[in-house]
Amino acid sequence: DGAEGVADPAVDGVSDPYAVARTILLDKLTGQPRTRAELAGVLAEREIPDEVADQVLDRFTDVGLIDDAAFANAWVESRHRGRGLGKRALAQELRRRGVDDQLARDALEELDPEQEEDTARALVRRKLRSMRSLDRQVAMRRLLGMLARKGYPGGMAMSIIKEELDAGHEEFPLLDSSGLEPE
Repeated sequence: DGAEGVADPAVDGVSDPYAVARTILLDKLTGQPRTRAELAGVLAEREIPDEVADQVLDRFTDVGLIDDAAFANAWVESRHRGRGLGKRALAQELRRRGVDDQLARDALEELDPEQEEDTARALVRRKLRSMRSLDRQVAMRRLLGMLARKGYPGGMAMSIIKEELDAGHEEFPLLDSSGLEPE
């Protein structure tokens, strides 16, 4: 695949699959951090022999170029802070990226429950601003759906939403069932 700028043994005459695998990995790691499983998949797609792929992946792991634990910690921090994802959604993303379950659990334990609750609360407050004309039940349903999609547990989501709807009633009045703003 010359389009990605990686040496192709059939085209470039490179006969050393180790060198080809090394070049592929260096190219893939230049753009963004990746998990060992993702990189193994890339090497398999490029038809690098399994034993060569394992050798190169082991070497990259030994020198610290591949570190699934560091990847998982950075991923959890970044996606929680940037997209407001809860633990359940983060665990699914890490699983999809091939991070070992124990490494994922360790990374998720670093996420403080209070921080997770504060993030969920901020998401609800931000969303409430655009819900002034909605019935309270409709707003509650939409907020629950949003937090569920972001991976927050139902109990936490429900209590935060109720608290924010009650606390923000004066600041963000929602229509009652008659369609009139509460007095």
